[in-house]
Amino acid sequence: MASSDITKASAKPQMRQPDIFGAMRDEMDRVLERFENGWPHLPSLFSRSNGQDWMVPQLDIHDNGKQLAIDVDLPGVDEKDVTVTVANGMLTIKGEKKSEHEEKGDSFYVAERAYGAFERSLRLPESIDDAKLEARFDKGVLKILAQKKPEAVTAERKIEIKKT
Repeated sequence: MASSDITKASAKPQMRQPDIFGAMRDEMDRVLERFENGWPHLPSLFSRSNGQDWMVPQLDIHDNGKQLAIDVDLPGVDEKDVTVTVANGMLTIKGEKKSEHEEKGDSFYVAERAYGAFERSLRLPESIDDAKLEARFDKGVLKILAQKKPEAVTAERKIEIKKT
């Protein structure tokens, strides 16, 4: 909030210099207050954009040498509301987390859960065979298995270390 000084007016009006630092301090206070009270706490699945909630699913990617395993956290999302596509080496996961509660005179004290559309795209390495992608959904986790092309999978060989 902006602060005001109440002082006794002098007989002769004086020119007041603008308080640039005070204005900057007031603006920083407003920004920090908005950050503390109006934005979701980190880590968060949601970011606000044009009044809509956009879910940004978190994921893990593992490489065991023969395939990539991509685990995407989608808590509260139904399997039928998720689509997985691949085009030109780009894997895209889209869907929507729908609200299923009814408000019949309920009063909310805290409402941190958000609902809305989500989309996440990943560029797959060229070593991945686009025709051999599998997706499974279990307990709110989407697991995508991406097989590598046979020529990309090489056997490990030991290299001899010579003395110099």
